[in-house]
Amino acid sequence: MLYDLNVYVIGRLLLAAVLGGIVGIERELSQKPAGIRTNMLICLGAALFATVSYEMASAFGGDHTRIAAQIIPGIGFIGAGVVIRERGTVIGITSAATIFVVASIGMAVGSGLYVTGIFTALLLLASLIFIGKLEKRLGLHLELVGFRVTAIDGDTIERVRRIVHEIGIRTRIWNTRKTDEGLLLEFEAELTVPQQRELLKRIAELNVKCESRPIRPVAAL
Repeated sequence: MLYDLNVYVIGRLLLAAVLGGIVGIERELSQKPAGIRTNMLICLGAALFATVSYEMASAFGGDHTRIAAQIIPGIGFIGAGVVIRERGTVIGITSAATIFVVASIGMAVGSGLYVTGIFTALLLLASLIFIGKLEKRLGLHLELVGFRVTAIDGDTIERVRRIVHEIGIRTRIWNTRKTDEGLLLEFEAELTVPQQRELLKRIAELNVKCESRPIRPVAAL
């Protein structure tokens, strides 16, 4: 006989919703695409599928993991939805990975592995919060930055190009056009904070006007 709703099932679903919601709060505060409701529903759904898979197999026979196993490709489909390719850059990888881990937390809770689910949720939060701050503090996080360099002649533009190449910076757009002030070089580059500082310092040594503006983090969503 298939078990109906009971205190154990209710407890699992509530715990899954809470854990998913906690992770979602961090994502929401970080202004990422998958927020509170998304992570809560994914964790809750994974827990329910894991529970239903076990109960149905116990009542009617069959493989206990058959339904639960389908969670993985389903979550892969959702994760692909938050990955965006914009201006040659793939963003949203962290959000997709978070969704994948949140689903595994739901599966653990739905299978009765409460401590495992709670520990994984705490470990996920630590990774998102503290490692993210460490990346920013050490300047390891890539950012897409736009640069505008005003030069007098083409030789200066070529020297800027060599500097960018020597530092090992990857550029996305590289346009040069004439203005009343001389030659205007506009380019976008993926670089870390230390690389940006070095680039601005070396361009300043050329005695040219240089402006920079951050566009967005690279693959930070």
